[in-house]
Amino acid sequence: MSFLSPSNIKSLINFEQIAANLKSNNFAIYAKYLSYLTIPLSIIFGIANLFHVNLVIIFSIISLVQGVVLLFIEVPFLLKICPLSDNFVAHLKVINDDNMKKLILYAVLSIVQWCSLIFKATTLIIVAICMTCSFISYGIAFKKNQHISSEESVIKSPFDDDFTV
Repeated sequence: MSFLSPSNIKSLINFEQIAANLKSNNFAIYAKYLSYLTIPLSIIFGIANLFHVNLVIIFSIISLVQGVVLLFIEVPFLLKICPLSDNFVAHLKVINDDNMKKLILYAVLSIVQWCSLIFKATTLIIVAICMTCSFISYGIAFKKNQHISSEESVIKSPFDDDFTV
């Protein structure tokens, strides 16, 4: 278990860059970090709500799909290591390059999860809240014309010129 030593973890995660990002007042970065939180919650609560007997099952399946799609959008290096169709990658690249399209995506995803409350109040409300917070942060970033530069990003994008596998 020597690979889990504190020095190895510090070399894998740039905590200084994360702290600097959180102090930057850049809402695009805040939205990105909220999205990182939303991804596992979408998958976890999607699985947890699969066992309902009513129509919440539909929203739990949608939550699982949303979590996977967000994973590929917010962690773009996975596009290089996972075998995906060129068409799917092209669509994700269009969404990833345009803050307005990402804003619309998060609006739609959060509205869909809020609609799950029509049938029953479940833990999917946590997913809806997180997606709404990401939507609001992306909205403020869009309004202020804020973006994430490759130096500020904790995870590299395969669309960057200096990306290597």
